Amino acid sequence: MLTPEEWVRQHVVHYLTGHLGYPRGLLALERGLRYNQRQKRTDLLALDPEGKPLLLVECKAASVPITAAVAQQATTYNQTIGAPLLLLTNGLVHYCWRVDFEKRTNERLEEIPPFVVAVQL
Repeated sequence: MLTPEEWVRQHVVHYLTGHLGYPRGLLALERGLRYNQRQKRTDLLALDPEGKPLLLVECKAASVPITAAVAQQATTYNQTIGAPLLLLTNGLVHYCWRVDFEKRTNERLEEIPPFVVAVQL
């Protein structure tokens, strides 16, 4: 049986691959990363055609609101990963940002960019 968070993640995978054209072979689920000497896991990471991070997805259960603390967690992970796109979702509410590491800015996007658009950002 799927946990509530896993249910959200599976639906995000389906949406990315079925509706936005993200290749399933470029999606990494629960990829490990080290942060502050601790081993952490990303919920979902979409890679570009060269295998570089493209879209980091942080999934929460539908009962968990997307708060500033959730955004901080995802942003902290992304400082290690370096994905130009960041998505936070609980399956009901979705927030997507374009991250510019050089300018140190975040731009909120109205929707998740399709794969063909995302690789050009």
